[in-house]
Amino acid sequence: MVIFTGISPLPRPSSKAKHQNQTLSLTTKLGYRPNKTLRTRQRRRLIIAKFGGSSLSSGKKINLAAESVAREYSKGTRLVVVVSAVGRTTDELLELTNHGAGIVETDRDDILAMGERTSARIFAASLKARGIQARQFDPSDRDWPIITDRDFSNANPLRNASIQRIRKHVKPLVEDGIIPVIGGFIGRTRDGRITTLGRGGSDTTALLLATALEADEVVLATSARGILTGDPDLISEAQVLKAIDMKTLIGIADSGTKFIHRKALRYKDPAINIRVIPSAGGRLDAQGTQITGGPLPELEVKIHNPDPVASITLVGRNLPHNPELMRKVTEIIRTNLVAISQDSDSAILYLSQTPSLQRQVSRLHDVVAKDPHGLALAARIGMTLITVKGVGLEETPGLVAKISDALQSNSINIFGILTITSSVLVLVDWKVRKQAGMLIRSSLENN
Repeated sequence: MVIFTGISPLPRPSSKAKHQNQTLSLTTKLGYRPNKTLRTRQRRRLIIAKFGGSSLSSGKKINLAAESVAREYSKGTRLVVVVSAVGRTTDELLELTNHGAGIVETDRDDILAMGERTSARIFAASLKARGIQARQFDPSDRDWPIITDRDFSNANPLRNASIQRIRKHVKPLVEDGIIPVIGGFIGRTRDGRITTLGRGGSDTTALLLATALEADEVVLATSARGILTGDPDLISEAQVLKAIDMKTLIGIADSGTKFIHRKALRYKDPAINIRVIPSAGGRLDAQGTQITGGPLPELEVKIHNPDPVASITLVGRNLPHNPELMRKVTEIIRTNLVAISQDSDSAILYLSQTPSLQRQVSRLHDVVAKDPHGLALAARIGMTLITVKGVGLEETPGLVAKISDALQSNSINIFGILTITSSVLVLVDWKVRKQAGMLIRSSLENN
């Protein structure tokens, strides 16, 4: 049980309310009684705690999540809680609205938002039941902090507007020891219409709050143990990674892993780490996986320098499946290999065109010619490699067509194009590299 002295708990405290003269002392059924020294030492630590739907799918799990927040709060930690809709509520609402004849996007978003709005109410009530002052934010409130564009069902937060409102309306509560509880996944347009942020929306909300409030850490409580070395449905002995940087993480996210959505990663502050933990432990200080670093840029078009690129095509019967041959090839090209592609009977090696290239080509020819399954080698020189990177590029419809159309309309030939997670590699003539780079950037920025 929690005992308050010197305050009057408010069912829905306003962000404009005066709390400066209120004091708080508490003890919980778990035996926490923070002393004055502990509160003073830790009062500046701020955590954004986000609970996914699977972590809130039953009354028992909601109770466990609320207890984990209460435990951390009793240490003197300041918290903001972001919640997803309980269980599969959003999927069920989406299924219902998809069968509703003529339901417009604005109404659908209003309906889909009910999952998070309800979840926030329940979680705030659970904290209040423990004697902790909490404020549940709802998009109908005048001081709702997350402002978005009008792309209903997949809205994007307006970063500057949202940060300003978070600092104006959420920060004062945090500083006064109140825990704001905010439904993730939902936002509101400037003219007051409710929007949803699409998949990963709750993570987006949590990371945006962290940036605005300069949090110490974002904790994502999930049904998983953390980020694993492999899909546990495919690999029985997958292990939890202790740490991973954003550059590596984005490649995993693009493979379809659902621990955190690639869209949300755009909002990560490089200075604020994320910790993915299992919610089943009931502790926000649980071990899991720490995510460090900052996101990739929204769009980066980079010309491979300082050398041109050559493509070396090796042809043979079932050549890529000849491990001894490929081992010899790898040994020759390992110092300047840029990329590789292959089919059943050939492998194309893209190499930096360094002074040693001619010697490498001669050695590769000898390896292929002497192998019983090898047939021939062909080379093309004087190309440039243009790398296009950005979070979630592979989800952009018609991405390759936009690039190829822009180059074709300016009579620039493409010698090769490869896609790797959130990267697209384009090979064109070295002499037109600057023009090609500008055309590619323009084609993507304008779409």
